[in-house]
Amino acid sequence: MAPKSQQRGNSGGQKRSKRVKTKEEFRVNEEVEPVNMENMGHPEIYPIVLTTKTQEIFNCRVDEDFTDEEPYKLIKKQDILADFHNRAAVSDFYPVKKIVQEYPGDELLIVCDKDFKYGLNFYLIGTEEGKENYLNPPEVPEEQEEYKEFKDYSPEDISVYKPPISKPWVSLGSEKEVEEESVKESTKQITYMISRKRSQFGAPIKFSDQNASSIKDAYIECTAYPDKNFTLKVLEKDVGMQVVPHIKDTSTQTKWTYPKNAATQYYPREFSEEEKEILGQSKPLTDFLNNASISVEIALQQNEIMNTFVDDWKCLAEEESSFGDKTDTHLKEYQSFTDLHSLTEKMITCVSWHPDIYGLIAVSVAVRLSFEERVHFSGKLLLQPSLILFWSFSDPIHPQLMLESPDDIFCFKFCPTNSNIIAGGCINGQIVMWDITAHAERIENIKTGGSRSKKATLKPMFLLEPDSNKEAMYIRHSAVSSIESGHKKVITDIHWLSDTFEINRMGSVFENRSEICCQLVTCSADCTICFWDIRPQKASTPQPVEKKKEESIEIPLDIPSTFLHLDLSWKPLSKIRLSKGETSLDHCPIKISLSEDHLLHKAQDKVLAQNKVVKAEEMNPYHNLESGLANLLKPIEDFCTKFFVGTEEGEVIYTDWKMERDPDTGRLMAKKPVNLYTVHDGAVHTVQRSPFYNDIILTIGGWNVAIWKEGIMTGPLLQSSCAPRKYTSGHWSLTRPGVFYVGREDGYIDIWDLLEKTHEPAHSQNICITMITYIKPWTFSAKQQFMAVADYYGTLHILEIPWTLSHPSGNEVSSISHYFEREVKHLDYVEQRKKIREQEKKEMELEKEKKKVKTYQKTKEQLEAELKMDYENYLELEKTVLINLGLLKATDTMPFMDVMKETFL
Repeated sequence: MAPKSQQRGNSGGQKRSKRVKTKEEFRVNEEVEPVNMENMGHPEIYPIVLTTKTQEIFNCRVDEDFTDEEPYKLIKKQDILADFHNRAAVSDFYPVKKIVQEYPGDELLIVCDKDFKYGLNFYLIGTEEGKENYLNPPEVPEEQEEYKEFKDYSPEDISVYKPPISKPWVSLGSEKEVEEESVKESTKQITYMISRKRSQFGAPIKFSDQNASSIKDAYIECTAYPDKNFTLKVLEKDVGMQVVPHIKDTSTQTKWTYPKNAATQYYPREFSEEEKEILGQSKPLTDFLNNASISVEIALQQNEIMNTFVDDWKCLAEEESSFGDKTDTHLKEYQSFTDLHSLTEKMITCVSWHPDIYGLIAVSVAVRLSFEERVHFSGKLLLQPSLILFWSFSDPIHPQLMLESPDDIFCFKFCPTNSNIIAGGCINGQIVMWDITAHAERIENIKTGGSRSKKATLKPMFLLEPDSNKEAMYIRHSAVSSIESGHKKVITDIHWLSDTFEINRMGSVFENRSEICCQLVTCSADCTICFWDIRPQKASTPQPVEKKKEESIEIPLDIPSTFLHLDLSWKPLSKIRLSKGETSLDHCPIKISLSEDHLLHKAQDKVLAQNKVVKAEEMNPYHNLESGLANLLKPIEDFCTKFFVGTEEGEVIYTDWKMERDPDTGRLMAKKPVNLYTVHDGAVHTVQRSPFYNDIILTIGGWNVAIWKEGIMTGPLLQSSCAPRKYTSGHWSLTRPGVFYVGREDGYIDIWDLLEKTHEPAHSQNICITMITYIKPWTFSAKQQFMAVADYYGTLHILEIPWTLSHPSGNEVSSISHYFEREVKHLDYVEQRKKIREQEKKEMELEKEKKKVKTYQKTKEQLEAELKMDYENYLELEKTVLINLGLLKATDTMPFMDVMKETFL
């Protein structure tokens, strides 16, 4: 390929072939004179075309041997004559052969014409004078150059400035259009002046909430009315039109042919009986079987001895068998439960696994209605039972037990020391107690011999006798709390206090000698936290025995008498309100977490003696409860009485349950919160301590997650960014310290793994199509874990947790602990930097104040000096006036002036 410039030169030569003679014409008639540029004022220039072959012969290639600085080359005359001898008429220099032969010098000048100024890609300078002028151009004076440049322009191209001529203005009506389009104020402006008392300038402003309808002149209602001043008449209307071409919709469709069923049938080709006999007696078959039988026998023996399809890499360093792949993080659905017998649409509000029985899980359900709808359908809701359902893995359709309650249950807990005792909180503010000891034998029949193995045979309830099954299906509550003395709104959280301590009305902590859980703590949307004691309290005034007999009520046979002393008379031991400080409002607690909650996580690992089939009266200590809080109990010193509270406004409060007396009124009142943080942008629905670290707390609310460390007052260790959907529930992993699960309102579960990522969830998985209302994991064994996920439509999903999310690494506990310690150091560093910044800011303000004082002092001294100079000038002026009047001579002194000067200055 020739360079582009050469191709362009060749094409240029072809384009100019009409004006310049071609090579064929020179070859036909050699006597024709060569063409020069005499018509352009350069008779010494002869345009020629040099092909790529010629350029290579004479080393005059474009863009290689020619440059912009030196677009020329000297070629020896002998070389060109040799080219004539070798190529004759084919030579590119043949059109200028006569010029070359007559040239007096030894070297000819060839110039590359890239711009095709003379028509072809090269031109030859045929005289020595022209070559010298090109190589050494003569110097031209600047005046001649300017004249030459000016001469190149024609007179028509030179513009002459003509000043504009003013003409009288002729109105064509534009000023009317401008006046119509201009905006004019048609309404009068009203000026308001708002004043304030001088004494109130700079005073702090305190805002408070008040009911506008109950206070006179609290607000002014401005109703809308038609105002003629703002009614505008349209004088002119602009309408735009656009031409649109006609559009025609056309469609085509291929011809459809109806499908036809076609089938083929073939028959296997088989040997006949005679062929089989002949083939069986043939020698080749016999030899083949004798030779192959030994190899087949060896292969069969090897398959029996060793499995050839086993993956050795998966078995490498495997200590125990596990289900699934170790890299799998997908939650697999194991089973699901739905109440098919319920006539109303219900959602699941709380989930709790049975502490002792494998595959038995309890859920509380509530009607999916708003507050207004509940009020509207209150009559119908009274006819429907509010239940806690017991589901078993053996029967996903029929509940094993159903606990009745006076209203919908929103939270409940099994007693850690006796799994047959259950406490729950209702939507109407009452606490409900159940004792299922009488039915313990039925639910124990679900497992074999109390073993907790995965191979346990499950005996469903529908295999029992029909009559006994009906009796055990619905279980009434044993006791409910007093409506007047308890909570006024829905109970959002409930906890059993540990069996190691108990508290009194003041919040003081004492040792629990009975070693059973006998106290509860609840929080409600009525801004209160209550402590309850299930033991009978000592009466201040003993009642006569006869009066007690008159007031005794017959107890139904199906209701146990365990908590009969609490029914409808149960009052809280103490009540705490979390005040907001200066205002009269209180915080609204949603979830609480006590410092001893970590002890209750181990309750499912205990094997209680009550699980044996014996008489309940002999083994159940709750049937012989002593009166609570005896005077001889030993107080526990250095007990942490502080706990975390999550509020409806998204606040996380760290406060104390101990009461103190008001110095003014003498009443018991709660202490002020130790710390208050506003981190979440929605109601905090999860406040939970880590099962591995007692001082690490997980809070979930709104659109983010936070992890706290008890004792760190500066803020959370971890605070996530806003999630794509609102969080609705969450729970720590029971076996991995750095893993926790968070449910979202779109049916997804975010799986956080702090060893993998700390700024976002490690994995997200869709579980259902609606909001997740509760998450509760459960460890069945070291090899198998489940997680119960409840949704808004009332379905309970049982998911199997994979190996990766259930088995911690060897140093995961220490790694997560180091991570929390690093975050604590980071918070301390941030606080130190804040203090340093504040100190620097104060120092800058002090420097500014000093500069102001110095400026003021300097200005004062300048004013005093100027004043002194003015008075001196004034005295001199007075003396001059007196001298001019002849009242004083220039040589005389003026003592009174000196006196005035001293007095004045």
